[in-house]
Amino acid sequence: CPSREKKKKKVPAVPETLKKKRRNFAELKIKRLRKKFAQKMVSQLERIPVYLGGLVLSKIVMVSCPSLIKILIKSQVKLLVFFHCSINGVSPKVRKVLQLLRLRQIFNGTFVKLNKASINMLRIVEPYIAWGYPNLKSVNELIYKRGYGKINKKRIALTDNSLIARSLGKYGIICMEDLIHTVGKRFKEVNNFLWPFKLSSPRGGMKKKTTHFVEGGDAGNREDQINRLIRRMN
Repeated sequence: CPSREKKKKKVPAVPETLKKKRRNFAELKIKRLRKKFAQKMVSQLERIPVYLGGLVLSKIVMVSCPSLIKILIKSQVKLLVFFHCSINGVSPKVRKVLQLLRLRQIFNGTFVKLNKASINMLRIVEPYIAWGYPNLKSVNELIYKRGYGKINKKRIALTDNSLIARSLGKYGIICMEDLIHTVGKRFKEVNNFLWPFKLSSPRGGMKKKTTHFVEGGDAGNREDQINRLIRRMN
């Protein structure tokens, strides 16, 4: 009926300020959902077993969600150990990165903290190194059996805690036990003090130096299996 339609009130227009608030709220909700999803992805990826560590994980993350790499790095403050296992066919770029990692000779080993920079270097040198996540026992054995410090630019055996205290005492690091718990605020200073480990050829020899570990070779990420290799080389 026309008379009834006239009696109907017109719906008032939504104020622009309210529209803006709604848009902001919707955007904030989307951001929160994305963050929640990203954190869920990290927790799932961290539970993936052997062979999906720092490097491989970072590739998956960067393809699916670029911002997730930042969350991954924050959630995984891990210590890596790298061993130089091959020098065949090394390009100048690879050689440069190996030098930055202080892996100048075959069977040299160094500690590296998992972060964006180390992930980038891993992409370049992975076919020429074996790496993984050492446990406390492995770190302990490496430092006690193969530990040398850089003192006055010389390679000095760590036979006395006073050597450590003189070099790192100002950072509160005074003994071997302090060195062993090396992932902390002073990781950079401790790692610079430690001379790269010179290990022996692994007992039983190497299988295929330039073939990835997951394919039955020696190179690449071994996750926790790196601890077995350390036992064979130490």
